[in-house]
Amino acid sequence: MINFRPAETRTSPATSSAVTAEKAFSFISKGWREVKDSTEADLQLMKDRAKSFKNLASSFDREFENFLTSASRSSFPVTAVTNSSSLTPAEIDFMKKLQPKLTEFRRAYSSPDFSKRVLEKWSPRAKIRIDLSAIKNAIVEEVDGGGRYGSGRVSVRDFSWEWKGEGDERQVGRNWEPIRALKTRLRELEQKSSSSEIIEGIRHSELVEKVKSSLKAICKEPEYSKEVPPLDFQELLACLVRQSGPFLDQLGVKRDLSDKIVESLCSKKKNQLLLRSFPNGESSSLEGENINDELDIRLASVLQSTGHHYEGGLWDDFTKRDSDRRRHVAIVTTASLPWMTGTAVNPLFRAAYLAKSQKQSVTLLVPWLTRTDQELVYPNNITFSSPEEQEDYIRNWLKERVGFNADFKISFYPGKFQKERRSIIPAGDTSQFISSKDADIAILEEPEHLNWYHHGKRWTDKFNHVVGVVHTNYLEYIKREKNGALQAFFVKHINNWVTRAYCDKVLRLSAATQDLPKSVICNVHGVNPKFLEIGERMAAADKEEGGEQKFSKGAYFLGKMVWAKGYRELIDLLAKQKQDLNGFKLDVYGNGEDAHEVQTAAKSLDLNVNFMKGRDHADDSLHGYKVFVNPSMSDVLCTATAEALAMGKFVVCADHPSNDFFRSFPNCLTYKTPEEFVNKINEAMSRDPQPLTPEERYNLSWEAATQRFMQYSELDKILTASTSESNEGNGIVRRSKSVPNLTSVVDGGLAFAHYCLTGNEFLRQCTGAVPGTRDYNKQHCKDLHLLPPHVENPIYGW
Repeated sequence: MINFRPAETRTSPATSSAVTAEKAFSFISKGWREVKDSTEADLQLMKDRAKSFKNLASSFDREFENFLTSASRSSFPVTAVTNSSSLTPAEIDFMKKLQPKLTEFRRAYSSPDFSKRVLEKWSPRAKIRIDLSAIKNAIVEEVDGGGRYGSGRVSVRDFSWEWKGEGDERQVGRNWEPIRALKTRLRELEQKSSSSEIIEGIRHSELVEKVKSSLKAICKEPEYSKEVPPLDFQELLACLVRQSGPFLDQLGVKRDLSDKIVESLCSKKKNQLLLRSFPNGESSSLEGENINDELDIRLASVLQSTGHHYEGGLWDDFTKRDSDRRRHVAIVTTASLPWMTGTAVNPLFRAAYLAKSQKQSVTLLVPWLTRTDQELVYPNNITFSSPEEQEDYIRNWLKERVGFNADFKISFYPGKFQKERRSIIPAGDTSQFISSKDADIAILEEPEHLNWYHHGKRWTDKFNHVVGVVHTNYLEYIKREKNGALQAFFVKHINNWVTRAYCDKVLRLSAATQDLPKSVICNVHGVNPKFLEIGERMAAADKEEGGEQKFSKGAYFLGKMVWAKGYRELIDLLAKQKQDLNGFKLDVYGNGEDAHEVQTAAKSLDLNVNFMKGRDHADDSLHGYKVFVNPSMSDVLCTATAEALAMGKFVVCADHPSNDFFRSFPNCLTYKTPEEFVNKINEAMSRDPQPLTPEERYNLSWEAATQRFMQYSELDKILTASTSESNEGNGIVRRSKSVPNLTSVVDGGLAFAHYCLTGNEFLRQCTGAVPGTRDYNKQHCKDLHLLPPHVENPIYGW
């Protein structure tokens, strides 16, 4: 059955009638075309059957003529008949007289006008029959009367064509077999060609039924109202008073008075509330019930008309366990592969190793960019036409490096790329892409970045525990820009604001980051297992006697070629200590927006630096280097430094809080002054690095990083407590309903204020937001198969 869904937009009655008439006419035209095509096909079939009838008659005549010819020429049967005592000359003469009559019948039967005359005589509900009594009478006349044969000639006109009913079945059944087959074929043709039966078949055909149903759907009023009116002012006020009951109690307003206010606001519409939700003539079973029940039905009808799906309340819908009683961990990050940045790689490894223990189910939520943004962000012109395609790329990349199948889910949220900040800004409410049943533990990678313009549900309201992991020292980057000090002042307080409002615990990778509320310092990042394997191979080659030299190259630096990634410090050090570093050559690998400026500056200072295109740090061409130089002061925790240590190389880096974790490694050489930088370079170039001990390799691994993360984020305590509770109870974890303390009240107020400010598009753009990021756009809806924002999050006006 074809059903039409009424349009959701409101139109005028005249326009609606015109659209309805146009739809009805299009369906009638389509049905009539199909009827016409079917009729033409049936007529063609009738012509084919008539032609087949003529061919069958010709075949029958030829067979009979061949029989007579063979009988007259054949020696065996003719001899037998001629010699037979029963054969008489009269019988032979009879056969001779019969032959011309059959020949004349054949000529008339094979005439081209035969089928035409048959079709012209057809009428509704008529059935064609062939009267062969002329042949019978001719034979009887010849043999009747003791062998006396009439000399009369039988003409074709003696063969009559009559239209008879079903009562002649017995007579026709006595015909010869060829005639019986001919009769069967004509009956089939007759059934196909009867005009009355054609009309009857059309009347009961599936096409006509579909057209009738479609017309009924257009013209008939639907069972329920096509468009439910939004809540008006009185209804909204009644809902507000009813929901504010506990607050009004504190002000001394009794509950009876609140109920009377709600009843008075809804009394004028009491007869309309249920009529908007039920069809005409159907009485409500709730008549006479409390007005609150009717108001609830009214709210439900409005919500249902928008297509919005309710996912639970603030306090009473926090069932966080699946069928196997595992906890759910959602990791939300601000970047995704193939963009080779720390916030794309490290959260991916964290998800893989958290899922490896199989104690909790894990979901990784990454941004989805439209095709135009992908061309700006992803290297080597890599683009994806669907999220499934990008997910396959991510999983294949991960499997090549960890060596096991990581069982976790990858989801996408809409994002937009901001060229000025070279970062991805979430579009819409990111928290809505984690369902309420999976909203248990959230890990926000770069919580300040995720929540700068977050306009949606509060993370700590939806999740039981929210952990933020700070990756980037944004203040250091902003200070390098124009009016950097003023911008850094505002960004510092905004970061404090959003992390306090949306996080329960904050982990800072090093002391180089901003001191945020609820934060502790701990390196919860590990090294790709591939780099540890390279280090083990290099150490094994060093132990072999007679083996070739382990490190055949000198020093190198690897990083994205932008000034903020340590290139400014590197150029200054090499230029200032140019005389002391005479003969020292440095190879630099990297691509970036500032590549031309960096290379021009090095060339103008005549520095002994060789620039090459960026590549993977695990590339075979980098294995032979002995010293990794990293003078960056803007890093929080340099991943390239950890990778170089894992491969067994020397690392010469600044005495900076971002390098505190690496101080315990003997191959890490730190400096405070340019003079010490020269000394450390000379020391590293003059001797070989020490092989890593098993303990040092473990400290660099993701297994150790995951263990530190579980400890410092307090997830181990939460999981242990939930396990004991599930053993004692039913395994359901719910948010506590205790009275909130002053700190939580303040945090809630900060979250509410942030929600109000980020809801204004003008204020968002004044603070640097990408236009149109409060909600996702149509392309995001198409790529991610999302409902439009006004349906997903309806706003009721009055």
